[in-house]
Amino acid sequence: MPRIRVNGVDLHYDSAGSGTEAIVLSHGLLFSGEMFREQVRHLSVRYRVITYDHRGQGRSEVTASGYGMDNLALDASALLEALGVAPCHFAGLSMGGFVAMRLAVRRPELLRSCILLGTSAEPEPPENVSRYRQLNMALRLLGARFVAPRVMPILFGRTFLADPARAGLRREWLGRLGALRRSVHRAVDGVVSREGFLAELGKISLPTLVLVGDEDVATPPPMAERICKAIPGALQVLIPRAGHSCTIENPDGINAALDTFLAGLET
Repeated sequence: MPRIRVNGVDLHYDSAGSGTEAIVLSHGLLFSGEMFREQVRHLSVRYRVITYDHRGQGRSEVTASGYGMDNLALDASALLEALGVAPCHFAGLSMGGFVAMRLAVRRPELLRSCILLGTSAEPEPPENVSRYRQLNMALRLLGARFVAPRVMPILFGRTFLADPARAGLRREWLGRLGALRRSVHRAVDGVVSREGFLAELGKISLPTLVLVGDEDVATPPPMAERICKAIPGALQVLIPRAGHSCTIENPDGINAALDTFLAGLET
């Protein structure tokens, strides 16, 4: 299990493939690099594919502080430099997208392209803040096993949740969510209290792809549309039958969109 110390934290990462170009995948809140396993399998045939776990999540170190989006972007930039993979294609889902946007604005020399999945450039909507804070308090007091069933409808779309053929996959992810450390509340606080970044997006000059599931209730398609309008030349793709965790729910749709985007960059 490779770990590397950057920006004052030990981060877990995995690397697959040996292509001349690298793709780095940055996960969403309450997940880990495991949420990209189908993308790793698909892309590692042609690229070096790196996943990593944000501080306080997955197998990375739990720190007392440093969970703001700006500092997570510093973690990511230090990781890219330490692994020697810059410039790379950087893809971020939800919280990982918050990081990707900041890298694209502040450290564009580290990136070849910016790929945003199920994310937002706006502060957390007020109607969500109190609900998420209540869930976070329950996480701290009662543990993740109590909270996991309540966040599944936020993290996954109706098609995935109702599909009998994917009952086993639902059980897997419910179990993973239920096994989260209570300390993950720090990461939740960082996401819920984040500042908006929409006004900065006009500074992005990198090729940018914006993906969103058509059933995403956490960061619904209109948020992706506003990102796409703010970034010059950005492309948007709506992923069918997918919610917030689109890489898990419709991996074939995500992989096809990535293939098309990356092939376009090559030509």
